[in-house]
Amino acid sequence: MSDLRPKSPDPVKEVQAYVAYLMAALGDRDPMVVLGETPDRVRQAAAGLTAVQQATPERAGKWTVRHVAQHLADSELVGGFRFRMILAHDRPRLPGYDQDLWANRLHYLEADLDDALGEFASLRESNMRLLGRATPSELKRAMHQAERGDETLAQMIPMYAGHDLVHLKQIERIRRAIGAPGQDAP
Repeated sequence: MSDLRPKSPDPVKEVQAYVAYLMAALGDRDPMVVLGETPDRVRQAAAGLTAVQQATPERAGKWTVRHVAQHLADSELVGGFRFRMILAHDRPRLPGYDQDLWANRLHYLEADLDDALGEFASLRESNMRLLGRATPSELKRAMHQAERGDETLAQMIPMYAGHDLVHLKQIERIRRAIGAPGQDAP
């Protein structure tokens, strides 16, 4: 289970808290710079772990470094689909997804760390090319996301960058919890 999402009994407030959490993680950093740097930073953050350490959660019921790496790859796949739907369709309605169901049912614990990191880097490179070509008017195009409502491409980009930074910190937290030397995430 990921510790990413702030919990609230009110689904609207929970979504608002989640978005605020991601935006606070990003702060005043340039989201495109963060997005471009993240694959290398995640690879560095996960470096030097043994197979046992890669598969050890920070505590019972929580994610491992393997989980985080595969989640980032799958999140990038989902993001790429959303970005393309927004650019090609008029206000598409797109579903959310349960990241913990994906982690369990798609066997994240069995993921090969290097493969997951490679998938993430490749998908991110493709998405960066796409986003880099988006015009100012295309950045205003929106989707209707099932959990968060209407979001423009311009709103999504900093959220994805904040998401990256949250997971970099999560990897460092996992390393500390399992007694692996740290790599100092931002």
